[in-house]
Amino acid sequence: MMVRQTAVAPAESPGDEALMLRIRAGETRELAELFERHNRQVYGFFYRMTGSREMSEDLVQEVFLRILRYRETYQPKTSFTAWMYGIARNALIDTMRKRRPEAAFDEPNGPEIAAREQAIDDRLRAQQEIDLVRRALASLPADKREVLVLARYQDLKYDEIGRILGCEPNAVKQRVFRAVKALGERFTQMSGRAS
Repeated sequence: MMVRQTAVAPAESPGDEALMLRIRAGETRELAELFERHNRQVYGFFYRMTGSREMSEDLVQEVFLRILRYRETYQPKTSFTAWMYGIARNALIDTMRKRRPEAAFDEPNGPEIAAREQAIDDRLRAQQEIDLVRRALASLPADKREVLVLARYQDLKYDEIGRILGCEPNAVKQRVFRAVKALGERFTQMSGRAS
């Protein structure tokens, strides 16, 4: 008689929403898992918005503290990502209010860029264009920079961004279009190209 062995499937890890519901219910140790899943993306959002590594690191910590502090405001069946970026946005606004406007964005770190540059002409030009895009993005008003970072760098959907910003997905689409257009205009101005 043959004994059939059945393979035991590995347990699926719970989704973000399920983890957040556990945290909301008091299982606060689950926050570590959410931190592991999202801290790099949240850091990227802040870095693209501020250009400051130190401020971005501090803001990431603040976001996860606020997630813990405001866990009871999370509603079941709500996109965790949209809720988290709403908290991130509020943390950034609070921080920027405390700082002088002219200190809001540090220039990209020159040695970091210089270390990546190579002697090949086309590679150098590509790096210069990337730097120019970063500076053009940094020069946009915060509302345009924010919607671009959320849509293009954080890969959020328009409905998620709408929940974060408090507007309809079609309005988000228009804002993204206008922000991309403004970015293109700034890029052209900064590069000295004729329009």
